[in-house]
Amino acid sequence: MAYQAMHGYISAITAFVLIGFTQLVLSNSFAPDYVKKHAPIIWLHSEDSLMPSDILGHVSHTTPYDGFKPVRDSPAMDLDNLSSLNRLSKDTFLTAIENVTSMPDWLLGETPDAKGALHNSTACAVVLVEKDSSVTDAFYFYFYSFDEGADITQVVPPLNKILPDAKPGDHFGNHVGDWEHNMIRFKDGVPYGMWFSQHGFGEVCLWEDEACLSMQSDRPVVYSARGSHANYPSAGSHVHDSALIDVADKGRIWDPVSPAWFYSYDPTTDLFVALEPESAPTDWLYFNGGWGDKQYPDDDPRQSTVPYFGLKKYNSGPTGPKFKHLARKGIEPDQKPKGSLLKSAVEFYMSMYGCCLRGINPWVVVISLVLILALVIGLLVFTVKRLIPVVKRRLVNQRAEKDSEGLFSRLKDWISRKKRQPKDQSEFSLRLLDPERPDDEV
Repeated sequence: MAYQAMHGYISAITAFVLIGFTQLVLSNSFAPDYVKKHAPIIWLHSEDSLMPSDILGHVSHTTPYDGFKPVRDSPAMDLDNLSSLNRLSKDTFLTAIENVTSMPDWLLGETPDAKGALHNSTACAVVLVEKDSSVTDAFYFYFYSFDEGADITQVVPPLNKILPDAKPGDHFGNHVGDWEHNMIRFKDGVPYGMWFSQHGFGEVCLWEDEACLSMQSDRPVVYSARGSHANYPSAGSHVHDSALIDVADKGRIWDPVSPAWFYSYDPTTDLFVALEPESAPTDWLYFNGGWGDKQYPDDDPRQSTVPYFGLKKYNSGPTGPKFKHLARKGIEPDQKPKGSLLKSAVEFYMSMYGCCLRGINPWVVVISLVLILALVIGLLVFTVKRLIPVVKRRLVNQRAEKDSEGLFSRLKDWISRKKRQPKDQSEFSLRLLDPERPDDEV
């Protein structure tokens, strides 16, 4: 018994030592120098009023909602208890305490100084995912408290003519909270390629492709689109979703890693570990809900719908870094966003516009397509109605032929069986009683 007790004490001490050693190793872990050396430099648009935002400050101006109902008896939320909301449901949103239509100051974020640094905000989190001993993916996440969607001036012509009542400044697709990111894949500490997040998807630039990627010293240059903060490798106008335009220019510089929190992430264990500084909060990275208001219902006075397209003025706030495909095979996410019938129709129209539809009013095209579709459907209905009786008669005839063939076959079998039988059964019976046979004589 004494030996077993001693063995138990030794096992417990060993476990505590291992745990302490693991914590010591993790606490002394640092982000590799190449992750900082090659961190992106971002040019914010010259007319963008929505600057990078402090992650903690954003949380402090929100309150948790389960759907459209505030969570009762909820404690003050911060970056150390945010994941406790996961027990509620997947419909949890950090909802702004103030009415966002008034654009309170905290939605505007902090303007970087002349060197691109922030002094009162941490708006960047760098997450390192080690693929194997030689490959590391570094995700640079950027946070903004508000995303301003496109307005009518950002709709590709001639689709902007479909909305005659819209005026410049009428935005749609706005949402509280905005997570954007770049990802750089390193092979043996050398950059290989870079991902630019843009709305639902994005694009890839290989590091050596000078036509795609521009550099400032050893750091890649990123252009943040006005309002939406989508990331592009070049300035100018960029079409996204086939019909909308993002505008980027070399306005104000932002160095996102001044300051930033650095983490490692293990997809197999779903574990985030703070690298720099050691005190960087990690609980917020596990939060499953939305970082802004849930999309307002149609009867909410803040909400409105873009005619014909069904787009909303306000969308739901996004999910956090955990849901940005941290474990991916290539540089781009493994899964592309699902398409829709409306998007496919817009893509088809825009592909035909350049060669065949230029100069034609879009309403004329839409009405013509509707008439053609109605004509095709009418012809199909007419054809089906005419064919149904013909098909029915043919099926009836085929069934009758099969039935008649079956009757003829049964009749033929019956006749053949009759031919094989004796003609006179009475004659056969009389032979059995022939008086000339010896048995009968006896």
